[in-house]
Amino acid sequence: MFGKKKTKIEQPMTPEELSRYNDKKIADAQIKHFHAKADSEDIVKYKKRRKLLAIILSVCLAVLLLLFIISMLLTQWGDLIISIDSPAVKKGLVISEDPEFKTQGAKLSAEQVKEVTNITYSWLPTDLDASQNGSHNGKNYVAYTFYCKNNGNEPLDYEATLEVIEAAKSADEAVRVIVYKNGEEAMYGKAAYEDRTKSETDCTMFLDDRTVMTTSSEGFEVGAVDKYTVVIYIEGNDPESIDEIRGGHVRMRMLFSVDTENDPDQFGENVFN
Repeated sequence: MFGKKKTKIEQPMTPEELSRYNDKKIADAQIKHFHAKADSEDIVKYKKRRKLLAIILSVCLAVLLLLFIISMLLTQWGDLIISIDSPAVKKGLVISEDPEFKTQGAKLSAEQVKEVTNITYSWLPTDLDASQNGSHNGKNYVAYTFYCKNNGNEPLDYEATLEVIEAAKSADEAVRVIVYKNGEEAMYGKAAYEDRTKSETDCTMFLDDRTVMTTSSEGFEVGAVDKYTVVIYIEGNDPESIDEIRGGHVRMRMLFSVDTENDPDQFGENVFN
C-alpha cells in the first residue's frame, strides 16, 4: 500500500532572488515604456512631416494657380486679341509683332489701357501705322501693330474677322476702330443708336452687332507678309458718348482663318472660343 504523496513545500525567496525578480519587473516596465514613448515620438514626427509636406504642396499649387491666372489675363483678356484658327495654323499662317518674324506664333495680345476717357479722331497721332510695332498705346487709346505671314508651302486664301467679344456699360456704342492694312486706313463704328440701319457720319458701320469688319487676302503667296495696325478709342463726338458708359470697357478679337480643303466655301473651322 502506497502512502500519500508529500505536498511540495515552497521555499521562500531569498533576499537575493527577490531583488533579482523586482529588478526584472522594473526593467520590463521600463523597456515597455521606452518603446511606447519611442513609437509615439515617431508618430508625432511623421504627422508633422505630413503636415509640412501638405503645406508646401498647397503653397506650390497656389503659386501655379496664380501664375496660370496671370497668364490667362495677359493672353485672353487683353483689350485686343489676335489669333489664328487651327486649319490656318496647319497651312502655315503665322503672326508676329516683329516684321522679321524672329518670334512668331498663333496668338498675340495687345496691352490694356486703363482709365480711358473719350477723345476724338483729330487728337490721335498721325503716324499710328508707322511709329512702332507691337503695343504702342496712348493715354486714351489702344494701338497695336502686327504682321501676318504665309509660312507654309503653297499660296493660300485667308480671311480676318474683327469682332467684339465683350462690352460693359454699352461702351461699344461709342467706340471707333481704325484698321490699317498695308497702309490703307478704314474706320468703323457701331450703327447709329436711334436708327440701326444707318452708320455714324464719320465711319463705316459694323457688319452686325458683334462683327466690326472682315478683310481677306486671296492667293497669299509663300513668304508674303501683310501688315496690320488696329486702333481702338471712344469717340467723344458720338451721341452715345455719355456719362452712362463711364467705367465701361470693350474687348475685341481678330481671328484669322483659311479655306479648308473639304469645304472651300467656309471659313473659320475650329475657331478658338
